[in-house]
Amino acid sequence: MIQKESPNQFSTIKNIIGIMSGKGGVGKSTVTALTAITLNEQGYKVGILDADITGPSIPKLFGLDKQKATGTPVGIEPVVSNTGIKIISVNLLLENEDEPVVWRGPVISNAVKQFYTDVVWGDLDYLLIDLPPGTGDVPLTVMQSLTIDGIIIVSTPQDLVKMIVNKSVKMVKMLHTPLIGIIENMSFFVCPNCSEKHKIFGESKVKEAAESVNTQLISEIPMDALMVALADEGKIELYPKHNFTFGEKFSDDLKKGLDHFESSKVVVPDAFKMM
Repeated sequence: MIQKESPNQFSTIKNIIGIMSGKGGVGKSTVTALTAITLNEQGYKVGILDADITGPSIPKLFGLDKQKATGTPVGIEPVVSNTGIKIISVNLLLENEDEPVVWRGPVISNAVKQFYTDVVWGDLDYLLIDLPPGTGDVPLTVMQSLTIDGIIIVSTPQDLVKMIVNKSVKMVKMLHTPLIGIIENMSFFVCPNCSEKHKIFGESKVKEAAESVNTQLISEIPMDALMVALADEGKIELYPKHNFTFGEKFSDDLKKGLDHFESSKVVVPDAFKMM
């Protein structure tokens, strides 16, 4: 059995949630950011560990791409966003953010573990880990080496979603990691003129996919030009306030989803934990 890593001695982390996708291009980092922002607005202390080492985008979303994490005698101090979310990413350590990270798998995996063990996270209610797409080295390392409380899978509505979701779900189950549910991104587009919903990718297959693997569809996130603009400007934290309807619904969906996950956990009696 692989020994689980422990966080920095100056860190107390109550819940660790991995956010993954079976393929790239589904907006996983945006969903990670929105989830962190929403939990933060609900009053929780939140951090983001950007584990997408070769394609880090979290600092840009939060407008932190010009800032740097700093080393101290007790560990690495994460960069803090405008609303108080603590963030670590390889781009916050590189001298030039445009420099490619040309590392082999084991080196990348060790870097991710160090982000967990060497960063001074302080007291967190939630640490969200933005995993790279697919089912490769980093998701494997995170699920084997860290005490993950649950995984959220991000998907889009297309036909091929069932196969992609199934791959992610099978990996999660293979590694005995709890699955919280699925968030569907780019679900629909609301016309600014007539307010009608348009399903650009056709009818969603995600709810069907979720039911087939016995998990929940947590929420559906629309395509929105305002969200894209704010993300490009590094002001993603403002989006739930500008689109209040979305912010309120996503907050409610996320709370219900996490509450349902907690209530459905199987409690293992202490006598069996030693077996």
